[in-house]
Amino acid sequence: MKRIIIDREKCDGCLNCNIACISAHEEGSNFYTVNMQSPEAETRNFIKFDAQKGYLPIFCRHCNEPECVLSCMSGALEKDPLTGHVQYDESKCAACYMCVMNCPYGVLKPDKQTRTKVIKCDFCEDKPDGPSCVKACPKKAIEVKEVSL
Repeated sequence: MKRIIIDREKCDGCLNCNIACISAHEEGSNFYTVNMQSPEAETRNFIKFDAQKGYLPIFCRHCNEPECVLSCMSGALEKDPLTGHVQYDESKCAACYMCVMNCPYGVLKPDKQTRTKVIKCDFCEDKPDGPSCVKACPKKAIEVKEVSL
């Protein structure tokens, strides 16, 4: 199964992956027009900085036993049996945020504007050439790799 793999040693915190993610998911946006300060700018990945460890890229791991799916009472989150990716159906979401509270990696979050849906990585399933964040990383710190589970 394919997963996004991160090499923290290569990450320099440039945020190109964040900009690419926003651009891929915002209607009419592109890499050059993204306003990172806009409340509509919703990135599905994070780059945190730790003084001891440097930059910490955080992406959905699409876990084998996803706590977010197990805690979702409305059925909005499901694991696709073919790809192994955790998929989110906004129309089923009750905005209880049990998934947000139970994600062991702190990846899921409420949307900034309405607080009525969850923001999470969708692995750019609708993009034929794969996740936008991977293509945007100039250091090749983010890759898609086949992993055995």
